[in-house]
Amino acid sequence: MGRVTHSGVRLTQFARGGGCACKIPPGELEETVARLLPDGPGAELMVGVEHGDDGAVVRVRPDMAIVVTADFFTPVVDDAYTFGRIAATNALSDIYAMGGVPLVAVNLLGWPREKLPAELAAEVLRGGLDVGRAAGCPVAGGHSIDDPEPKYGMAVTGTADPAALMTTLNADASRAALATGIRCATDVTGFGLLGHLYKLARASGVAAIVNHSAVPLIEGTREAARAGYMPGGSRRNLDWVLPHTDTGGISEEDLLLLADAQTSGGLLVAGELPGAPIIGELIPRRDSVLIIR
Repeated sequence: MGRVTHSGVRLTQFARGGGCACKIPPGELEETVARLLPDGPGAELMVGVEHGDDGAVVRVRPDMAIVVTADFFTPVVDDAYTFGRIAATNALSDIYAMGGVPLVAVNLLGWPREKLPAELAAEVLRGGLDVGRAAGCPVAGGHSIDDPEPKYGMAVTGTADPAALMTTLNADASRAALATGIRCATDVTGFGLLGHLYKLARASGVAAIVNHSAVPLIEGTREAARAGYMPGGSRRNLDWVLPHTDTGGISEEDLLLLADAQTSGGLLVAGELPGAPIIGELIPRRDSVLIIR
């Protein structure tokens, strides 16, 4: 199937914001879903909404759990095919972040029919299909609506070993982490490194330390930030996590980069290190984040 292009069409101009930067602010979201907590997790529902995990996990037998997730957002790039690939990769990443393997995915599509041609929507879907093929995950059907803003993503179902759950495709990273005994992970997406790290620490009842100088940046990121190109979602993330963070005196610019609203980042994994020194005395309380230079 050949590539379809429409000269002059910029998908991003049809959306108020891009990608995971359009997420509902984390604090506001937690207040909303707090009403949805079940009376108890029960024997079958292993992971629900209690800790803001990327997917739900239901045990169907002692050696198998079903992992289900849904993820969609507005365009982060202007090319329709590339947008489809990015959105699909992000959705599949949620399964890998739980230590699972994707089995099947269905499309979630919102499309402004009167503004953008159907051929571009087909390109978005083709991008998602190609990512599914690369992951060995069939993409079949889905749901679409006429929407003022273009949106795309997937609902994905996968399987995992209940004893081995982890809370680019990130498949290789997931397999490598499981092989080393890692049992706790999340993918760094809309809430940024600081936001996801805080959620992980809070859910685990531990504190976390970030070595700021060891965090890699994509080339040109700092220059873009200094020029004023900073997603609103990044600022909301920072506002949410600051009350729980000892910033170590680093600049607001650096803090915003650590809280950057990623659309599809890598895996943040955690595990016990034999013989590791006790660092609890460095942090005034649990469920917090300390940033060092």
